[in-house]
Amino acid sequence: MADGREGREYRMTELAKEAGITVRTLRFYRERKLLPPPRREGRIAWYGEHHLARLRTISALLERGHTLNGIAELAEAFDHGRDVGELLGFHAQSEETPVRLTPEELADHFAGEVTPENFTAALDLGYLGTDGGEIVHISHRLLEVSSALVREGIPLAAVLEAGRRVREHADALAEIFTDLVAAHASPGDAQRLRPLAKSVVEAELSLALDRRLRKQQ
Repeated sequence: MADGREGREYRMTELAKEAGITVRTLRFYRERKLLPPPRREGRIAWYGEHHLARLRTISALLERGHTLNGIAELAEAFDHGRDVGELLGFHAQSEETPVRLTPEELADHFAGEVTPENFTAALDLGYLGTDGGEIVHISHRLLEVSSALVREGIPLAAVLEAGRRVREHADALAEIFTDLVAAHASPGDAQRLRPLAKSVVEAELSLALDRRLRKQQ
């Protein structure tokens, strides 16, 4: 069923079919509180796209060897506004400082490059957000580096595309580290061990750049 407020909605049988599971499994997940409550309209329960996304996430986590108890802990974190980083101890402090900018200040950083297309791409990446009349950049360090690359003559669109590709690899690297901590240390050790993970990544990136540059000579 289409609902103008939240997009498509599903009855239980429809949701199970879309997720590739049985209705019995769906009921089991609901009883284990792995899913948020559905919207009720009389005696009919309606499930939305966020329920479908949750079911697909559960399936992916199960395929990677996670237990239902572990998934239930993650689901509780999501439902209470926390994230996986909090469970791994990363919430204590962040090394990235957001920057609040006026539209004019943003334009000064990227003279002539703040087009609607580039602005939308930065929003999609999560680099930018808005707060009233101000723009918030997620990271002072990323802002300075990206503006420096633009000053070197690299188009902002290319910088943003590179950022998107780097994000994919960075997420994969972070997953390696968090999996390592989860398997061999306590979640409380993650923040303390974080500098070691960064050092490994920085050293490997430096060596990789050396290899690439030698090939170009």
